[in-house]
Amino acid sequence: MTTIGILGAGQVGRTLARASVINGYDVVIANSRGPETLAGLVHELGPRARSAPAAEAAARADFAIIAFRYTPHDRLPVDELAGKVVLDTNNYMPGRDGIYPEVSAGHRTVHELRQEQLPTSRIAKAFSHVQHHPPLRPDTPDDALPGLFRLARPVGAPDRTALVVSSDHPDAVELVTGLYDQFGYDTVDNSPLSESWRSAPGTPMWQFSVDGQSRDELILNLRRATRPRG
Repeated sequence: MTTIGILGAGQVGRTLARASVINGYDVVIANSRGPETLAGLVHELGPRARSAPAAEAAARADFAIIAFRYTPHDRLPVDELAGKVVLDTNNYMPGRDGIYPEVSAGHRTVHELRQEQLPTSRIAKAFSHVQHHPPLRPDTPDDALPGLFRLARPVGAPDRTALVVSSDHPDAVELVTGLYDQFGYDTVDNSPLSESWRSAPGTPMWQFSVDGQSRDELILNLRRATRPRG
């Protein structure tokens, strides 16, 4: 049985933990406040889930998900994540995160910086442009679901939407592609990590992050993106 280590238990981490359990994965989830603070979530998720300190969650994981924003001084379980694929759900948002000049100027991407923090892991940007929270004013009960669940469709559905993956590692792209398929999405490979800016907030594809876009539409919108230069 595949175990996913989820580092971060905010809205993104909780939603991905729920989706992972529904799709038959075991989950070990960690936050910065300690595993005892996640007792309610673990109870809700059921027997496939448990909480642990970050290092233990990383060590038990076959692959991991980072569900918190990048900061230069993040203390990550580097040794425990060595050799593993790590999905980074983060988006660079200067108004929230502060300004990182090399990212804002287009010289680097925040996901390349995350790869530097975890040099022995294989980073993939994933699940970064689908909503993990319910909308503020849902029109119907189905609309009240987080976008990750609301937009999911089986293979071959005419209204199936697509999500982006970016990575420097083909096996990480392959892993994410399989995971997206299980969760109800097609995949667009926007590799390497240096191209991950194309799916950042404010780019042409971003305006469709609420209701999704087909694979062909997503490919076109990624191509339309213009990178900031400084």
